[in-house]
Amino acid sequence: MAADLSQIVKAYDVRGVVPDQWDEPLAELFGAAFARVTGASAIVIGHDMRPSSPGLSGAFARGAARLGVDVTEIGLCSTDQLYYASGALDLPGAMFTASHNPAQYNGIKMCRAGAAPVGQDTGLADIRALVEEWTASGAPAPAATTGAVTRRDTLDDYAAHLRSLVDLTSIRPLKVVVDAGNGMGGHTVPTVFAGLPLDVVPMYFELDGTFPNHEANPLDPANIVDLQKRVREEGADLGIAFDGDADRCFVVDERGEPVSPSAVTALVAASELARYGGQGTVIHNLITSWSVPEVVREHGGTPVRTRVGHSFIKAEMATSGAIFGGEHSAHYYFKDFWNADTGMLAALHVLAALGGQDGTLSRLVAQYDRYAGSGEINSTVADQAGRLAAIRAAYEGRDGVTLDDLDGLTVTSADWWFNVRPSNTEPLLRLNAEARDEAAMAKVRDEALAIIRA
Repeated sequence: MAADLSQIVKAYDVRGVVPDQWDEPLAELFGAAFARVTGASAIVIGHDMRPSSPGLSGAFARGAARLGVDVTEIGLCSTDQLYYASGALDLPGAMFTASHNPAQYNGIKMCRAGAAPVGQDTGLADIRALVEEWTASGAPAPAATTGAVTRRDTLDDYAAHLRSLVDLTSIRPLKVVVDAGNGMGGHTVPTVFAGLPLDVVPMYFELDGTFPNHEANPLDPANIVDLQKRVREEGADLGIAFDGDADRCFVVDERGEPVSPSAVTALVAASELARYGGQGTVIHNLITSWSVPEVVREHGGTPVRTRVGHSFIKAEMATSGAIFGGEHSAHYYFKDFWNADTGMLAALHVLAALGGQDGTLSRLVAQYDRYAGSGEINSTVADQAGRLAAIRAAYEGRDGVTLDDLDGLTVTSADWWFNVRPSNTEPLLRLNAEARDEAAMAKVRDEALAIIRA
C-alpha cells in the first residue's frame, strides 16, 4: 500500500516528525523523485544542525545519485545559503530543515535552479505522487551510471555575495547582540560579519538541534526575552535574532524594544530603492503596515500588494521584476538574491542604515513605524466561513468603509484597517488590525474580535 504523505507534504515543503512520520528510506525516495521531476543532471543539497539532518540529507543524495544525478553537498548551512548555492551554481536545491519546529521534526525545502520555489503547483505534488507510487511498487530502477556525490564549501562565497549587495564601507562601530537560538545563524554570522566594525555579543551560537535555551522562533515574544535583556545589559546599539534555519531575522532596538518587521521592510525598501536610482517595484503582503507602501512611494517606488505567503511574494517578484519584497513574518526577498528570502541580507541593511548615521535605532525606525498595530491574533472558531460572513454583514454598507477579498477579508476606512484570514491547516481565524493611534486600533480590534468570537 502506498504511503500516506498527506501529513508531511505541506503547501511549500515537506515537514514531519522523524522517524514516526518519515525516515531515511523515505528521504531516499524523495531524492529520486526530486531528480525525476526537475529533470536535472545535477543538484545541490544542504542541511541544518538537527540530529537527523545529516542522515536524511545523505539518503536524499543517494536517491538522486542512484538515478544518475550528480550531487553537490554543501553540508551545514542556513536556508538562504542553500538558495545562494542554487542560484550561483544554477542547480536545483534541497535544504534539510524544519526551521523553528521542535527538535523531533525535520523537513525539506526544495527549489529549482536559480532558487525558484517548488510548491504544490510547481512540482511538489508531482514529487509526492512519485514517492507514493514507489513506496507501493518499489524504488525506480537505477541508472546505468550512478551520479557522483561531492562536497563543496560555499560559506565564504555566500558571505561575499551578501556583502557585495550592501554598502558597509563607511559604517561607524556598532555593538550588536546576536541571538542565534542554537540554530544556523551561529554558523553563518561569524563569517558574514567578519571584518566589519562590529562588536558582536554572541548568544546561543552553539549548533544544537535540540534547542536547549529557547525555541528558535523569534516572532514569539517569549523567545526574544533573553535578547532584549542582554541588549539593555550590554548597552548595545541593537539586537538581532535568527530563526532555526537563519532565513528570518528579527530586530530589537537599543532599548530592547522589538522593531516591527513592517518597519524593517520599509527601511530596507528605502535602501534598495536608493540602490536602484529611486525607482522599482516593491512587494508587500496585505497585512504589512500602511507605512510600507507610503515609504515606497515617498522614495520613488511602486508598491504592489499580495496575499500572505512566500509563494505569492516570489511569484509576484518574478512577474513584476520587483527589486524587493517583505512580509510581516520577517521574510525578506531580494531581486539580487534570485528573488529568494534572506534574513541575513536584511540584517546587513539594518546595520548599514544605523551605522551610516549618528542616531539610535529607535529614532531611525520611527520614520518607518507610523501606525499602531495589533499584531496577529488567533481565534479558534468552529465555522470560519460563518464568522467571515458575520464580519462582512457587520461592515458592508458602512459609510467610508471598503471590503476586499484578496486574502480572507480586509475591511478598510480612512483611519484604520483590519484583515481576517482563515488558517489553511487549523480551525483558526487570524486577525491583524492597524489604525492611526493606539486607541482607535484597540477599538477596531476589539470590535472585530467580538464578532469573530461570538
